[in-house]
Amino acid sequence: MSSDLPYDPEIPDLTEENPSDIDGDIPGAPTDGIPGVDDDCVDPALCAYTEYVEGEEVEDLPATGEDAEGVEADVWDALYGVEDPEMPISIVDLGLIYGVEVTERVDEGVHAEVLMTLTYSGCPARDMLTDEVERAVAGVESVESVDLRLVWSPEWSIEMVTEQGKADLKEFGLSV
Repeated sequence: MSSDLPYDPEIPDLTEENPSDIDGDIPGAPTDGIPGVDDDCVDPALCAYTEYVEGEEVEDLPATGEDAEGVEADVWDALYGVEDPEMPISIVDLGLIYGVEVTERVDEGVHAEVLMTLTYSGCPARDMLTDEVERAVAGVESVESVDLRLVWSPEWSIEMVTEQGKADLKEFGLSV
């Protein structure tokens, strides 16, 4: 197996007829033989992709921006224009946006901070969605800077989807 990663473990073939014959010693594995379970991360760059920290309690989810005014309302409008890459539904209606805060910074202009989650931490569209959200918010007139914070608490669930989002999902053919 070839890889750009600093390790290249030999992984046993579990499709063999008698898996109990497999030698449990995998180079670099913890003593219990299961890589990634209860072992310390040798290279922090490989482990730092996601930081799991218990977040503050978020009230009033799903967040929709319905009471927003001015630039904050424009930011919400831009976020409504970002759709999930797999389904024709706004990420706001899908319940992925937990909050938007717009502030005026001295000598820096208007700053927007977006709190967002994903349907699960291993979402393959993570980079694509975060880039698209940042571009959409940065494209709002008078917004000079954007911070997008991915949060995992509270975890996303189907209850986060708005009524409009549920209607969109049903129209797409999903049972909600």
